[in-house]
Amino acid sequence: MEATGPGARRSTPLILSAPAALLFASLILTPLLLTALLSFNEFEHATGRTHGFTVGHYLAVLTDEYYLEIFLRTFRVAALATAICVIVGVPEAYILSRMRNPWRSVFLLVVLAPLLVSVVVRAFGWSMLLGPEGPINAALVALGIGRVRMLYTEWTVIVALVHVMLPFMIIPVWTSLQKLDPAVEQAALSFGASRATAIVRVVAPQILPGILSGSLIVFGLSASAFAIPGLLGGRRLKMVATVVYDQYLSDLNWPMGATVAVLLLAANLVVMLTYHRVVEGHYRRRLG
Repeated sequence: MEATGPGARRSTPLILSAPAALLFASLILTPLLLTALLSFNEFEHATGRTHGFTVGHYLAVLTDEYYLEIFLRTFRVAALATAICVIVGVPEAYILSRMRNPWRSVFLLVVLAPLLVSVVVRAFGWSMLLGPEGPINAALVALGIGRVRMLYTEWTVIVALVHVMLPFMIIPVWTSLQKLDPAVEQAALSFGASRATAIVRVVAPQILPGILSGSLIVFGLSASAFAIPGLLGGRRLKMVATVVYDQYLSDLNWPMGATVAVLLLAANLVVMLTYHRVVEGHYRRRLG
């Protein structure tokens, strides 16, 4: 006889979610745990990684100005890329939500088209566009301005990150706008509010969860990006992901690479959770 009591009903969700939880733990949590354990291993240049326990790698990273500068640069670039994506992506999502078919489908395809191309291919495209012999410098030479060094700078990395991450901002905001009743904005307009006032005071607070979701995705992906900083930032403009790559494959110092990766994950979580708490608190206060 099958059990139908309250206990059985409470345990049903746990039983149904157990396979997904085990898959998540094996594919996500296990590599993270192994990386964390690796970061505490000792390292000797003569013999490589040893199984001794040490926290020296964390102390070395947290007290070295070289690593601190790289972390600050990484989060500065990620924050600027996120801010630009918000400034560009939110109005674009608003315009997209007000379009009618077939133009909405056409422009939605245009927004999603960059996701169909590899990040490496897009990075090489930006390197050719902004290179010394690229079309932009050729136009500057033709105008008599002369060549300008654009590659291997922070702004080049930021522009390329915005190009890659913009769809991740537009889609959550557009989804939030689809749930918003257009009559709310029309009611504000009918009471004498201008279009800008209606968007800022009525629409924006209600799509704040979409902006929050998109900005968290963009910031997290930008802070951990590797291909674009590696190809467009060069060897001098180091970011955290390129440092991890160098430690693993160039210096063969796996514990140090694991340490930098764990610190990047921890810093990312702190920044994103703080941002989420601040924005969510503002959203709740704004809507009562």
